[in-house]
Amino acid sequence: MNDWLTIRRGQAPLLVSFPHTGTSLAGLDDDYVSPWLAQRDTDWWIDQLYDFAEELDATIVHTAISRSVIDVNRDPSGTSLYPGQTTTDLCPRETFDGDPLYKPGREPDAAEVARRLETYHAPFQAAIASELERLGRHNPRVVIYDCHSIRSVLPRLFEGTLPVFNLGTNDGKAADPALQAKVAEILANTGESFVVNGRFKGGYITRHHGQPQNGVHGLQMELSNRGYLDEPEGKGTADNWPVPFDPAYAAPIRATLKTILEACLEWARREA
Repeated sequence: MNDWLTIRRGQAPLLVSFPHTGTSLAGLDDDYVSPWLAQRDTDWWIDQLYDFAEELDATIVHTAISRSVIDVNRDPSGTSLYPGQTTTDLCPRETFDGDPLYKPGREPDAAEVARRLETYHAPFQAAIASELERLGRHNPRVVIYDCHSIRSVLPRLFEGTLPVFNLGTNDGKAADPALQAKVAEILANTGESFVVNGRFKGGYITRHHGQPQNGVHGLQMELSNRGYLDEPEGKGTADNWPVPFDPAYAAPIRATLKTILEACLEWARREA
C-alpha cells in the first residue's frame, strides 16, 4: 500500500471516495507560490464530515495528495469534463480564483504531468476499480459515492451562490434514476437549497466508474462549504482559511449525509 493512498475495505455495497481532501504537495512545496495557496482549494474536513462511513461498513478510498499536484477527479487525457466552462486542469496551474499556483518557470511540463499520472492518478483509479470489482462479486448492485466540497461563491467558476447540496450523476448516465430520485427526495426534505445535475454533474470518478449497466451506480455530492463550516467571505486568507472543523456546527448536515448513505445501502440491497 502506498503511504499516500489508503483503502478501508468493507463488505457493504457502498464505496466512498475522497479525492480532494489531501494536503500533501508530494515534495513539490518549493515549486508553488506558497504551500497555503496550493492547499486553499482543498475539500476541507470532508473526511471528518463523513467519518460515519466506516460504521456503515463502506469501502473507503482516500488520497493524501493535494489536488494541486494532480486532480484524480479529472480525465487523465486532459479533456475537459465541462466543455465551454471555466474549470481547473489535470495538474492545475491556477487556483479556483485564477491565481497562479506556481512560481514562474516551475510549472509542470508534459513529462512531469505524465509522471504524476503514473504515480498518483492511475493507482487511485485502479484502487477504486479493484474495490468495485471485489464488491460486485458479492453484490449485484454497488453504489460509489464521491465526496466533495467547495466555497459557496466562486465567480470564476459559477454565477451567484452555489446551492448547499449539489448532486451529480452525469445527467443520469452514472446512476439508476430511482437512486437519483431517492437522494433528491432526501435533499428536498432538508429545506436547504439543492440542485441535481446543475453546475456540478460529477467528475471523472462518477462518470468513469458509474456504470449502471454493469451494476455500479455513481453519485457525486458537492457541498457548499457554508453547509458545514463557518465559511468566511471572499477567497479567505492564511489567517482565516481553513476554519477548524466544528462537529456541533456540522451536525445537521452530517445527519443528512448519513441518511443519504443509509438510503443508498437500502436501495442497493433491496434492488438486489
